[in-house]
Amino acid sequence: MTQNEQLNRRHLLQQCGGGIGGVSAASLLNTDGNLAAAYELSTDSPHFPAKAKRVIHLFMNGGPFGADVFDPKPSLLKFEGQKPVGADLLTERPTGGLLASPFQFRNHGESGLPVSELLPHLSQHVDEMCILQSLHADNPNHGPALLQMNNGTITPTRPSMGAWFLYGLGTENHNLPGYIVLCPGRPVRFSILWNSAFLPSAYQGTYINHSKIEPEKMVPHLRNSQWDPTTQRRQLDLLQQLNANHKESRSGDSTLDARIAAMETAYRMQFQGSEAFDLALETKSTREAYGTGHFANGCLLARRLVERGVRFVQLYYGDGQPWDTHSNHNETVKKLCFDIDKPIAALLGDLKQRGLLNDTLVVWGGEFGRTPTSENGNGRDHNHHGFTMWLAGGGVKGGMSYGQTDEFGFKAIENKVHVHDLHATILHLLGLDHERLTFRHAGRDFRLTDVYGNVVRDILA
Repeated sequence: MTQNEQLNRRHLLQQCGGGIGGVSAASLLNTDGNLAAAYELSTDSPHFPAKAKRVIHLFMNGGPFGADVFDPKPSLLKFEGQKPVGADLLTERPTGGLLASPFQFRNHGESGLPVSELLPHLSQHVDEMCILQSLHADNPNHGPALLQMNNGTITPTRPSMGAWFLYGLGTENHNLPGYIVLCPGRPVRFSILWNSAFLPSAYQGTYINHSKIEPEKMVPHLRNSQWDPTTQRRQLDLLQQLNANHKESRSGDSTLDARIAAMETAYRMQFQGSEAFDLALETKSTREAYGTGHFANGCLLARRLVERGVRFVQLYYGDGQPWDTHSNHNETVKKLCFDIDKPIAALLGDLKQRGLLNDTLVVWGGEFGRTPTSENGNGRDHNHHGFTMWLAGGGVKGGMSYGQTDEFGFKAIENKVHVHDLHATILHLLGLDHERLTFRHAGRDFRLTDVYGNVVRDILA
């Protein structure tokens, strides 16, 4: 058995809680006599001491414009309407001259970092944030860019970063999925962004429509209306024994392993899942701090989930590209920022107050940014040459800005951070060496960062 196969088996054993429904772990996993070797690989222990145990990814799908929020560019006003050298880069669509951002910036916190007037609540937490001003990606089209930010490559057949996190670390709570995706609506076309691809399917993200507040509406069939827990347990025990017998002649079938584990998790989710997703259990003051709306609910759910040991929570702003402002940019951005400002500020404050921010990494950003030049007079096109993201908690330095774009905010020019570097850094904070976290498939070793990526050590606390 290879080391990767041992790792897979050990993770499945963890997810099954050491055994399933009275069936011994050995009968499930020791199909080739190597259970002891699998146990020797402690998947709870990372490659080196971790600074973050869990990740919350606040994903602004569509792409925010850095000069509206965290990266002021006064030259946009000075040269508005013009297209000087440096403002003529190719993007997905043709654009015109420079378009100034009308929003004012003020310095905040002890660090004195500039934050837009659009984010008055979030600006109060700037000393916890590391603002990355020099992200860049490889493609200005939504599809490939979404894949690269979420899966590490523009190829739609690779595991998502959440799947890699679970593969490397396992889960801390066997009664809930280790990787949960919160996205309103039914974003079927997005599901590839939280898939497990060639990794065992036990590592894929569990999609939750958090626009529904009641737990039973967020998670379909959360409770069994026909049988009580004792009857369900007896039925599941029998089914799992049959599955184990079926598995004995089919060693190495990760799909079957994952199905067995998923059935057990689904049974246990009836009890802890009902509690974890019930926002009515929060105090009135907490609900008021986060505000209302699906994104506010998502931020509060993210805190509740990581508090209960979920390894990775990904919160999509919407089921399309709501930050994709090809027209009416300024008015749309006002509404979007108003919607995220209070909930994210509440999330950071809540995590800090509960002692969770130190080992919870919060990541904010989109798949790319937007152009400083105008599209259709009042819109902005996609911009993968240089854009802004920020990290908070989980072992990063707070109150700092890293990297720089040109004077117009079009292209990263100083301390450039590629998406591969971002992924390598997140894995590092989780205690995982991105070059060692590999999976053998189709005759080669794969990893989240492929053959690229450098840890951005200057931002590590």
